[in-house]
Amino acid sequence: MKFEEIETLMRRNENLSEQYILPENFIIVRLDGKGFTKLTKEKLSLEKPFDQKFSQVMIDTTKYLFNIGFKVIYGYTQSDEISLLIHKDDNTFNRKIRKINSVLAGEASAFFSLKFQEICVFDCRAIPIPNQKMLLDYFCWRQEDSHRNSLSAHCYWTLRKNGLNAKQTTERIEKMSQSDKNELLFEYGINYNNLPLWQKRGVGIINKEMKKEGFNPITKETVTFLRNELFVENELPTRESYRTFLKEIFEKI
Repeated sequence: MKFEEIETLMRRNENLSEQYILPENFIIVRLDGKGFTKLTKEKLSLEKPFDQKFSQVMIDTTKYLFNIGFKVIYGYTQSDEISLLIHKDDNTFNRKIRKINSVLAGEASAFFSLKFQEICVFDCRAIPIPNQKMLLDYFCWRQEDSHRNSLSAHCYWTLRKNGLNAKQTTERIEKMSQSDKNELLFEYGINYNNLPLWQKRGVGIINKEMKKEGFNPITKETVTFLRNELFVENELPTRESYRTFLKEIFEKI
């Protein structure tokens, strides 16, 4: 078989296996750390249950992904995951799911690895979202997941620091309700309501158009101009207030 015939066959097979995000759908991509439990417990020296440096690197990685070619509207990060909302009119890579997933996972993995000087890997999934209600539902879902994971993590490490081993700790908290977990922490002098909000609700990142002042060296005048800047919200509201917060952002799209 000639080279040209082989190439035509291979290209056809590639194209037949492609999947795309349909037009007029927003794209949410969620990246998750692969094997991060082992990474954070064995290779990185981190404070438990939450480490400020680790959180900052997750924020920095999210901000970095705003600037690699996609039209990102909103970013959210909690624990070892990142969610990005990409504009429905974005046509990067012709909206090929394979390309979106591989490029974002690769960029995030490389950036994060450089920050910690360890091999760190993210996986990525692209999710089509057809309307604003589903956008709001998605991010509220991820925030609730953050809250539940945060509460469990604080309970787990509180018990570990007070003498229980991993098996004993897991068995004690795995069937506890959220109210029971709050009570457990209170028994050890921890009021969950007073813990930092970024640990409980995650962190939002917004691309805002900001007014700036500069100096025109030709006219010798002060001028005002608009510039996009990434704003990090470390104190997100909860439940319905978060929904309202997001709705105000998405209505400007």
